[in-house]
Amino acid sequence: MSTLTALARAQAYAQGRAQRTATVRHLHVHPRPLVIIPLAMAGEANAPLAAMVGTAAEDPRLLIVAQPRNRDHRFAFAAELADVLVPYVDGFAGEAEPVAVDRGRDVRYRFTDAPQLWVPNTGGIDFLRLFGRSTRFRSVEGEYAVPPSVPLLGRWLTFFANAAELPGSSLLLNAVQALGLHWATGQSSAEDAQLAALLGWISPPPGLTGAEAARSAEDPAVSPPAGPATDPSFDNHVLAPLMSSASPDVAALTEVLRAQLLPTWDLMWRALGLLRDLPAGSRVAGRWDGDRDTYSGFVQHLADGGPPQPRRDGAVAAAARLHRLESAATRYAVQRAFDDPLVMAEYRLTGAAFVGQVTLAKADRIDDSGKRPVLRPRIMVVTSEPVRVEKGATLTSPVRPGQKALVVSVTVSDDTTTEVLLELSGGMGRKLVAEPGSVPEVGERLLLTTLSEAYRPGGSFPDPDQTPWTHGGPPVAEPRGT
Repeated sequence: MSTLTALARAQAYAQGRAQRTATVRHLHVHPRPLVIIPLAMAGEANAPLAAMVGTAAEDPRLLIVAQPRNRDHRFAFAAELADVLVPYVDGFAGEAEPVAVDRGRDVRYRFTDAPQLWVPNTGGIDFLRLFGRSTRFRSVEGEYAVPPSVPLLGRWLTFFANAAELPGSSLLLNAVQALGLHWATGQSSAEDAQLAALLGWISPPPGLTGAEAARSAEDPAVSPPAGPATDPSFDNHVLAPLMSSASPDVAALTEVLRAQLLPTWDLMWRALGLLRDLPAGSRVAGRWDGDRDTYSGFVQHLADGGPPQPRRDGAVAAAARLHRLESAATRYAVQRAFDDPLVMAEYRLTGAAFVGQVTLAKADRIDDSGKRPVLRPRIMVVTSEPVRVEKGATLTSPVRPGQKALVVSVTVSDDTTTEVLLELSGGMGRKLVAEPGSVPEVGERLLLTTLSEAYRPGGSFPDPDQTPWTHGGPPVAEPRGT
């Protein structure tokens, strides 16, 4: 836990209400998301019990499995879920827009919008991942044939579950994590995993403090668990008697499961409303463009008859995936800091950023020591904050992310102020005269940081048939018929 987050939690506890830890929203909230609240049967690995799904708060659809241990019932549930999810995701594969690539020398196309799924918590994401794995390889022919929509559902669920692992992606989101990214409560992070308690701190009912609202929400009779796990008391005293017979009372089962899921359904739409009230960060749209690219690519993969996702990655594919996730995490952290002063404040505390005032600026300075003269303005920044950068370090500013500032010298003038001399490059045009506004002026208050949005080249990995022996060697093709 960071220093500012700990302080926000202490303030939340003292004031009885959650505290904002972000000034803007750091994720995309779709105007028509698909909300899925899954329930699984206790004691059975990923056995679906029910799900409430829909794209509007006033129109929830309940899907149930009368006998989760029955294979036919489970895949009938999968087919019902596919009847909801597949048309929803296909509905965005219509209008496309051109996107320039290769510096304008070529063009590709992507869809103008993409689907977005919401679940209550990380357990919901895990459920969709495992359910996708159990359905995407099912055969549509033979003795245990399933409807064609079932393996397609599995491939889409796997696609969304993989996207949820990528930091900054908004294709599959969970409400607990999304709210926790923007608010700090007066309870522990483990207690924040309960959606009702978390919302109690963020938006308590009139007359109650956040702690009182959260305490009330911990009563399963008031706020049933948000799934996929159910309450043991509900399992033993309500669900077990209904499912003990070979032919359970479907109407009664539907009624009790609807009562279990409707409170969470309402909480999900409350959470979406709270997030929509926050202004979106300036870089959220760019990340959503990346999600639209990902969605467009997978639609094309399906249209081309591509195979389902493998059960597990090979050594090279796993290394490449890990590299992508690490790069995305670094990029997302930088973008959040550049979008949000509260997030950047964490880096200012650690010395990775500081704010100062420009006291000197020579915008027309030319460096002619090389083969050709280049524009290299210099500025002096004076700050009262701790400066933990050394000569030769490269800094950037969120207001001019394409410009680099080389630290020429750092001088501590007295006990309270530090002078930092910087040489600027990039972001000023291609002439020997800087474009207006591209060089900070005297009197401007400037934030400088070691964080950078600069392009990072991808890692270099061998072909799968060149997998090193330390990682299992080249994959061995299994003989046909095995």
